[in-house]
Amino acid sequence: MIILRSVLFNILFYLNLIAQMIVMTPFYFLAPRKTAWLVPKNWAKSNHWLFRVIVGTTFEIEGLENIPKGGYIFAPKHQSFWDVYALLPWLSDPFFILKRELVWIPLFGWYVKKQRMVPVNRGARGKVMTAVMDRTKEEMATGRQLIIYPEGTRRPPGAPPDYKYGIARLYRDLTVPVVPVVMHPGLFWPRRKFLRYPGHFKVQILPPIEPGLDPDVFLKRLVDVMESASDALLVETVRNNPHVPLPPTAAQRLRELQAQA
Repeated sequence: MIILRSVLFNILFYLNLIAQMIVMTPFYFLAPRKTAWLVPKNWAKSNHWLFRVIVGTTFEIEGLENIPKGGYIFAPKHQSFWDVYALLPWLSDPFFILKRELVWIPLFGWYVKKQRMVPVNRGARGKVMTAVMDRTKEEMATGRQLIIYPEGTRRPPGAPPDYKYGIARLYRDLTVPVVPVVMHPGLFWPRRKFLRYPGHFKVQILPPIEPGLDPDVFLKRLVDVMESASDALLVETVRNNPHVPLPPTAAQRLRELQAQA
């Protein structure tokens, strides 16, 4: 049944993406930019419905009261494609710094441009990166929320921390709060696999780290706070979902935590 449900979910997930992109295109491009955010946010909500009804996976969010007003950096754990879109309905006007090749994709790239995402050539240096930072500051100055994954790429649940220094530079230069977010959707929607597993998990939005710290001090605090919360949440999630198969990284981390206890 898991295989059948996974196949059905994946088919409907991509059909839903294509259908909404086509059907909602007139509204999206005629509406004011912030109003147009209703389209991807409603798409995210419809995916939550598909995940719940077809796969049997649900989630809850703790700590919404920790989201500050105005501009901030939203810094979630990144384990799955799920966390790319899942929290959009709870953010008022988010944006990403993304690789420029995504802007070249027909239709999708037009959606990206409409929302004033910040494209970057990942191999760029010097003046190009200065221009990217200037664009980012412009968006933040209007009260938007920058979504950035502190570890840069998807990591399996329980993997050793691999935080990039880029978020410390952004924290220093943008002088806005950083909101850490921990979760383990990778147990239910594993990266690079088509299987989807039923169950229930939490998303924890942690108290923001206010601006003003030395970048090195900030990064250490971010890692300590996120990894401690992530470990506790991993133990809780696995305990509440004993049927979910564990990737080697999660099984190893649980053994380490049990030994420490």
